[in-house]
Amino acid sequence: MDIQGLLFKIAIMAPGFLLAIVVHEYAHGWMAKKFGDDTAEKAGRLTLNPVSHLELVNSIIIPVVLLWIGGIAIGAAKPVPVNTRNFSNYKKGLFWVAFAGPLSNLILGTLFALFFALSYTSGSEYLFDGTPFKVKSFLISQMFQYGVIINFILAGFNLIPVPPFDGSKMLASQLKYNALRRYEEISQYLVYIFWGLIILSFMGIPILNMILAPFTYMAQLAINFFVSLFG
Repeated sequence: MDIQGLLFKIAIMAPGFLLAIVVHEYAHGWMAKKFGDDTAEKAGRLTLNPVSHLELVNSIIIPVVLLWIGGIAIGAAKPVPVNTRNFSNYKKGLFWVAFAGPLSNLILGTLFALFFALSYTSGSEYLFDGTPFKVKSFLISQMFQYGVIINFILAGFNLIPVPPFDGSKMLASQLKYNALRRYEEISQYLVYIFWGLIILSFMGIPILNMILAPFTYMAQLAINFFVSLFG
């Protein structure tokens, strides 16, 4: 891919990607505060300001590399600090704080699907700053469409019950003592299995794609629903 093509893909995907990872971390901090932990707020992380959440590798380098090799922008922001000892209810707090991140992406992805349908069915053009430069609505629609896909896939990734994803904390919150100890023992091996699946995906064996397929299907369902509603 040439530089011009890469820059175009970055421009199209950046809004959906940045909103996805920032809202994800904000949701963790917001839910933690609801359960009595204000650690994220005291650290200045209970904000939607991207500057407070982005990091060089996971938020910039990895997404750009994935775009360069023909993938989609997927990455992460800095995890918000959470002190589970402050939770008013430990098990419920652990579950809901973990689930808040992927849940926020499912909600945000659904909103992007709504905006996609509105722009896709309008057939209009957009005017920026009163200049004669017009951007066809399909470019705006494409931006919204990537917002849908990125958010649903990010939710799917984070629901995988493998550390450090949110799904592992959600599962841990539901396990009894013996089962939890056993899960903690095998978690270190699950991480290697997960990275193995990523390598197989790059080799053309799409096992990870099959795991995430329900979320890409949900993204398409959301788009189809709103398009049929406004079309």
